[in-house]
Amino acid sequence: MHIVVCLKQAYDPEITPRHFKIDPKTKRPENGDADMVLDSFAENALELAIQIRDKTPGAIVTALCLGDEESEDVLRRALAFTADHAVRVWDDEWKDLDGQAVGHILAQTIKELGSVQLVLTGCQASDIEEGLVGPVLAEELEMTCLTLVSEIEIDAGNIKASCEGEDGCTVVSIPAPAVFTVISSETNVPRLPKVKDIRLARTKPIKVYESDDLELDAERCQPWVKLERAYVLNRESTCEFLPGTDGAELAGELADKLLALKIL
Repeated sequence: MHIVVCLKQAYDPEITPRHFKIDPKTKRPENGDADMVLDSFAENALELAIQIRDKTPGAIVTALCLGDEESEDVLRRALAFTADHAVRVWDDEWKDLDGQAVGHILAQTIKELGSVQLVLTGCQASDIEEGLVGPVLAEELEMTCLTLVSEIEIDAGNIKASCEGEDGCTVVSIPAPAVFTVISSETNVPRLPKVKDIRLARTKPIKVYESDDLELDAERCQPWVKLERAYVLNRESTCEFLPGTDGAELAGELADKLLALKIL
């Protein structure tokens, strides 16, 4: 079984909020001191892909990322997770892609890889949060798509998946090939790569595809959605200190304040 897991490089979500800024010209986050990291849901998908590979004789995992040379860091991390292969696809003209365009490009890359039975993505990116790429991939590849998946098992050739919903968890069994978008759960917490695997990952090859290597529709590689404005909401807040040293008196004053504000 050939498993492809789609990865994305994103700004570190743990950045201090006051340091997060958006460039008014590009409408994208300013790099500043923020690190670029592997998207958190994509990392859950990667962990799940490795788990499936380890339980399925003959299975291999290919990590796929759409991005420039800087994005090779997330592919090196995937190799440190013991992914079997790493692939990067990029063209300098792809600067303002939306979810539809990303899905088209990744789908054509997966077709070029050939014989893929299972495709995993994060349920959504931590920066844009569209949740489009997985379903677009499934449509392009003509595969069944299941979203919000927490666990996957291979059972007698079929794929059994646990999907989270408003009313709880649903277990579904479908035949391969299929596309799954993965959420975070206690069963797919990313592992800590071993030092040996981190060192080996530095020397492993990363295959690079360009637009000329793929059968792409030039029109579909253009963004269909135009971002008009992106900004950080400015919220003003005030803080009032209650003077005094008597705890009981201060507690009473605080309770009166909260009652007046209808918080209590």
